[in-house]
Amino acid sequence: MAEELLYDVSGHVGTITFNRPDRMNTITPTMLDQLSKRLLEADADPKVRVIVVTGNGRAWCAGLDVAAAASGEGIGGDGASGATGEFNLRDAPPVVLNKIDTPTIAALNGGAAGYGMDLALGCDIRIASEKAKLSAAYTARGLVPESGGTWLLPRIIGWSQAAELLFTARTLRADEALRMGLVSQVLAPEDLEAATASLAEEIAANAPLAIRASKRLMRHGMTEGLEDHVQRQYLALLPLFGTKDFREGLTSYVEKRPAKFEGQ
Repeated sequence: MAEELLYDVSGHVGTITFNRPDRMNTITPTMLDQLSKRLLEADADPKVRVIVVTGNGRAWCAGLDVAAAASGEGIGGDGASGATGEFNLRDAPPVVLNKIDTPTIAALNGGAAGYGMDLALGCDIRIASEKAKLSAAYTARGLVPESGGTWLLPRIIGWSQAAELLFTARTLRADEALRMGLVSQVLAPEDLEAATASLAEEIAANAPLAIRASKRLMRHGMTEGLEDHVQRQYLALLPLFGTKDFREGLTSYVEKRPAKFEGQ
């Protein structure tokens, strides 16, 4: 039986791949648990400077496995230990995505719906194939976003657009998602993998300690005032002055050469 979730590290990039192409990469309890563990594993690995999340087949992630839930076995089913049972919501992948300091890229090769859309929103950067769609069909199923969507969406695209999208249960094409600011790039399907690799490498080439600190600061900045945030920035800056990467950044600038950062 094929693994439902694949994980690979190449260079400084860790890639997590949903691997249920025959079921549109819908999420099972096993995948839910593995995804959180892989995200935390990658975040703790000093070699990994960027995490890419993508899918095999024609979907990125079509949400929770509704068919299994309806039969009582999947997430939400009576016989499962998924989101309604033993699973701790603090360990849910969208929450983990918000907590980790390693930059994350959602490479949307296909549709992201329901829980899959929440996962995509939880990533720092989203780039999409022209074939990708984002489906906010929660209210059309008598539900609300499963894990963080109502927190994330207004912060990404503003209250009015988020309200319209959620209340209408609309599905967006990739070009519509780009206009709304839900994705930052839309590419031909054959160009998505190379563009994702290029972006990941561009990020990984910069000082990893500074990038991780920047992500932490952005996260705190979402919930605190400017004065408090400036104080936090100052406290984050002080230890960076003592790093090898800071000295390398200055030296490489003076010597007019690419920097070689070690994360130290």
